[in-house]
Amino acid sequence: MNYKGWNEFEIGSLLFPFEKEGEKNVEKHAEERDYSSDNSYTASTAHWRVEKPVYNPEGCIHCYFCWLYCPDSSILVRSEKMTGVDYVHCKGCGVCVSVCPTNPKSLLMFNDHESEEAALASWPKKEEKK
Repeated sequence: MNYKGWNEFEIGSLLFPFEKEGEKNVEKHAEERDYSSDNSYTASTAHWRVEKPVYNPEGCIHCYFCWLYCPDSSILVRSEKMTGVDYVHCKGCGVCVSVCPTNPKSLLMFNDHESEEAALASWPKKEEKK
């Protein structure tokens, strides 16, 4: 898929998401939808990201707080379980991390250039309650 950057759109552009059959497309997962050429899904908002949320499935309770509060619909959920982060659309705001209730959090912010493997290797341990 060829993604347009936000600055490649005409000022004041109206982006229609689908070429046709909008209601049928909404029932599909985002990557299976028939998007129009200029829409908010194929436009990447990740260019200005400095930090990214990294997902650690080990402590996740699948509460969907991250999915609910993400302003960019960048939290990936499949078969009723959180599966990761869509880094093409995530702009690194950290809202998902701030609403995560687990101990330690299942999402933490890391430098955008750090690999997920390195981030997971440095994940904090569970804090014991005093």
